Amino acid sequence: MRGLTGKVAIVTGGGQGIGRALSLRLAEEGAKVAIFDLKAEAGKETATLAGAGATVKTYVLDVGDQDAVKAAVDQVETDLGPIWALVNNAGWDQPSPFLSTDKPLWDKIIRINLYGPLNTHHAVAPLMVARRGGRIINIASDAARVGTSNEAVYSACKGGLISFTKSVARELATKGVLLNVVCPGPTNTPMMASVLGEGEQAVKWKDAMVRGIPLKRMGEPEDYAGIVAFLASDDAGYITGQTFSVSGGMNMI
Repeated sequence: MRGLTGKVAIVTGGGQGIGRALSLRLAEEGAKVAIFDLKAEAGKETATLAGAGATVKTYVLDVGDQDAVKAAVDQVETDLGPIWALVNNAGWDQPSPFLSTDKPLWDKIIRINLYGPLNTHHAVAPLMVARRGGRIINIASDAARVGTSNEAVYSACKGGLISFTKSVARELATKGVLLNVVCPGPTNTPMMASVLGEGEQAVKWKDAMVRGIPLKRMGEPEDYAGIVAFLASDDAGYITGQTFSVSGGMNMI
């Protein structure tokens, strides 16, 4: 990809799963990567995987804490330089029928999946506007586009993130800041493993998902790295406010 060498990119939730794959790809493209993650060891492992020639630094924080996000963003600018790209990947869910859930669970899901991106946008976007350039890539979910049983609040957050992205993309288009969304389908990640659990029922659930995917396989974290790197690069300089489904053709809408 053109234009990523030496650029600074923040990846939230970059210590494992999809976030790790995104961090590694951006580092491979020459970007200096700042991982925002609750797990320091996961971030360090990602940095090790990136290799000695890469710049990958971990900042341990909760993206739902606005003050912590602002402080970390300021530190990234001090440590690595001007932030060019923000990738909002951190996410969490605990699937359950909506009528069986309660407000504490809603609050946790909303804090991570919606307030987290709001906090990072509010801290990073003004810096991009001041420099008249930057890229924001939000990782949503195809659950936002078609709905998913047992993930109503999560789907609402991801749907809100898509609408939020489009709105801010309109506001910042003339400021040189481009925003887009990537929607993964079912993916083999630690979070998916925790959702599926173990045993025969987990196997049946996974097989059922695969049957609904035209490419007949679950997604892998690396399946999303290319499009995120592209959207962060100079090659995507005429793309903003768009939503890209990367789901093996599961939802052709």
